[in-house]
Amino acid sequence: MNLEDEEASPGLNDMRESGPFALPPGARITRDLAYGNDPLQRLDVYHPANADRAPVPVIIMAHGGGWVRGNKRLWRVVKNKVTHWVGKGYLFVSTNYRLVPAVDPLMQADDLAKALAFVQSKLRSWGGDPARVVLMGHSTGGHLAALLTVDAAISQRQGAAPWAASVALDSGAMNIEQIMHENHFGLYDVAFGRDPAFWRQASPTLRLKGKPMVPMLVVCSMRRDDSYPQGQAFAAKANSYGGRVEVLKEDLTHAEVNDFLGAPGAYTAAVDAFLASVGVS
Repeated sequence: MNLEDEEASPGLNDMRESGPFALPPGARITRDLAYGNDPLQRLDVYHPANADRAPVPVIIMAHGGGWVRGNKRLWRVVKNKVTHWVGKGYLFVSTNYRLVPAVDPLMQADDLAKALAFVQSKLRSWGGDPARVVLMGHSTGGHLAALLTVDAAISQRQGAAPWAASVALDSGAMNIEQIMHENHFGLYDVAFGRDPAFWRQASPTLRLKGKPMVPMLVVCSMRRDDSYPQGQAFAAKANSYGGRVEVLKEDLTHAEVNDFLGAPGAYTAAVDAFLASVGVS
């Protein structure tokens, strides 16, 4: 099974679904807030019950989908994560972004930065804490979050302020140039084309020239051959510059790394421990 097939599969808990699910007690949703003019530049906000009483931590989630598809409402993107973190009092934001071929992956990174800036501008009114914002993404979303983390110019260009930490959930796309010179899934050709200069610009590992903006957790599926080597090489380079990038290995498939985050167990506890270590709890 390749990544494209796995992204499209229902999974163990029908996580491909996108209909309503039970929210934590007192939580509510604000749907389809526009952070840009394109119909895909929209985000959903899941408000916890306690957001009106004290500034709460914030997670901004970017979906996966091979740069060409994906949806902020898919259960695998939100259900377990909202149940867990909104239930703990976090504000949770799930964002869409424009897709290939209408835009390229660097423009998608700009979209994520623009969404980040929009959320930051609204946090006071939503009860969110600007000092405790986490940028999270799965697969493509993890790749985009990594680009923002290694190059401050991307977020600054869109008016975003620094955030607390980033979490990449099984991106496996930290060095696009390396991937393109090896056997690879066709989705990379569609997204990144044939220009080696573009491959380098779109590679978080190669774009990294100094200490990353914020600490980062890189979660890697150990059921793939490429994810851990890519994540480990990225972490080693980042940490050589004095950064803090941790790698979490999980015996889960690419889809399950997304699906099961937030479900009770050691995996969710490990991510929570990382967030607590950077002051987001």
